[in-house]
Amino acid sequence: MIYTVTLNPALDYVVKVNELRTDNINRADEATICYGGKGINVSVILTRLGVKNKALGFVAGFTGERLEQMLKSEGIDCDFNRLKNGTTRINVKIRAAAELDINADGPEISNSDVEELLKKLDRIQEGDYLVLSGSVPKTLPSDIYERMLKRLMGRGVKFAVDTTGDLLLNALKYKPFLVKPNHHELGDLFGVTIKIEADVLTYAKRLQNMGAKNVLVSRAEDGAILLDENGFVHKAKNADGTLVNSVGCGDSMVGGFVAACTQTKDYARALRLGTACGNATAFSDALAKKTDIERIYELLNTDSNNYNT
Repeated sequence: MIYTVTLNPALDYVVKVNELRTDNINRADEATICYGGKGINVSVILTRLGVKNKALGFVAGFTGERLEQMLKSEGIDCDFNRLKNGTTRINVKIRAAAELDINADGPEISNSDVEELLKKLDRIQEGDYLVLSGSVPKTLPSDIYERMLKRLMGRGVKFAVDTTGDLLLNALKYKPFLVKPNHHELGDLFGVTIKIEADVLTYAKRLQNMGAKNVLVSRAEDGAILLDENGFVHKAKNADGTLVNSVGCGDSMVGGFVAACTQTKDYARALRLGTACGNATAFSDALAKKTDIERIYELLNTDSNNYNT
């Protein structure tokens, strides 16, 4: 079983306009409401791939109810903790010549709410996966991910951590099965600019030396590189396609990679499926559909070779 955690989910109000003006009223050409949250995105991809998973996190108010309804209507197995006060946030996404995102703060979360979520993690068993994605909202203690990892450390649970900065660095001592920075985030961790493939491998290896088992680095138009726990480097190029949507591509890659890992220890295959999921989302208006993932998967190739330090 795979468990995903979304600490600050959202409803995303996506508005498309032909031209965004600041000197007059803007009329929307199209407006949609969709679910948002990195862990939720991972759960959606897993579900579309037919992989059993459960989405955990916090929801509140009428917006939280709507979010949960939307997810359950798509067959997502939800087990959110419902907060007594506040509402799940609404983010505004404006799509014009450029993308403009306005993200709101989430509801207040009490210490007792945190403890209830931590207790729920005790159900996770040996061999299960726990996916921790995204930043920690300011309404929660900054060490919440560490508390989760520490609670499950030594129980045979595989951790996948997709976050940035100190949140990622502080998770490394818990030996995560997977970390997935993009190349910009990888550089930021060490105060450098990642320019070439050799830079990716150098700093991915540092993350391994600090505790990570598998380091998956997404590189935008340059594809992705995986440094696996066996010392092999795997590389994947993107499929041909037009970028339509940049939201959820990394989450989709995590979902595909972990989905493959539940079925095989072939990390080249896992990278290929992860890349297919990321590409399929990038080429779609929303998160990738299974048919698109399968089509792109067949188009992709991955290269592998030994890594020697």
